[in-house]
Amino acid sequence: MPGAYFPRIQTVSGAVPVSEIDGPVLAREHLRTDTRWGIGVGSDPYRWLDEERYVVAELKQLASGRGLSLVVEHTCIGMARDPSSLGRMAAGSRVAVVAATGFAPEPFCGDAVRRYGVDDLTADLLHEIGAGLDGAGARPGLIVATAWDEAPTAAEERALIAAARACLRTDLPVATEGLGLLELLLSHGVPARRLSARTADAPAQRKIAETGAYVSVDDAEHVLALLDAGHAERVLLSSGVSRREHLLGYGGPGYGRLFDTILPALSEAGVDDETRRLITHENPLRWLAG
Repeated sequence: MPGAYFPRIQTVSGAVPVSEIDGPVLAREHLRTDTRWGIGVGSDPYRWLDEERYVVAELKQLASGRGLSLVVEHTCIGMARDPSSLGRMAAGSRVAVVAATGFAPEPFCGDAVRRYGVDDLTADLLHEIGAGLDGAGARPGLIVATAWDEAPTAAEERALIAAARACLRTDLPVATEGLGLLELLLSHGVPARRLSARTADAPAQRKIAETGAYVSVDDAEHVLALLDAGHAERVLLSSGVSRREHLLGYGGPGYGRLFDTILPALSEAGVDDETRRLITHENPLRWLAG
């Protein structure tokens, strides 16, 4: 039909029509990342994840047993992002994967943000969005905008403004941290409907939802509080995997935590099937596709 619009989501394997994504979405995960050694911040030898075989096995099992359709991967520049690995994991598990552009906090990005102005940083993001990530050809479907502390450094603020400008040029969704960074992005013109923000502070979660942005959570109690406040359409759910010991093979709850722990708790609290599908399927697709 001439002039018809069919929304799509950019994955590492290409643009996928929203209509082809039938099952649940994990809206904020890491499949491969490394932030063990930052400059000027405390190190953590366990703050990494590079177990492709284990990740593929988990995602494949969730696809066949739970209908998992899509994972939104938040590893960005400065966090050992590997788009080739993401492509192999998507192919091996038959689960679509959205990759991210954007800059990690300054302790991990260093000179990639410290030495450059907003125009150069914006150009870097637009190049990745248009040409693909790290020469691998896979294009990002998400912009990450973050900082190490609640108040961004000058370099981090430049990176955040660059993310806002890249969003306005491309309409890609933006994922950030906390109410303060969200407000900075809003002040630079990013529409609330393109933003998600993560915080463990319940009052801040409600304020984020009140702006019209999405709230990224991985705890049933936080979901219930947001539902009680009338913000069902603003909730994004994840299992919260970010390091190796979170994987099933290393004794953690794995990517299936959403299905094994969070959703059963919501059911026990009386949340109906329609609402559970809203927050695990419809909301993340609306955020990603715009």
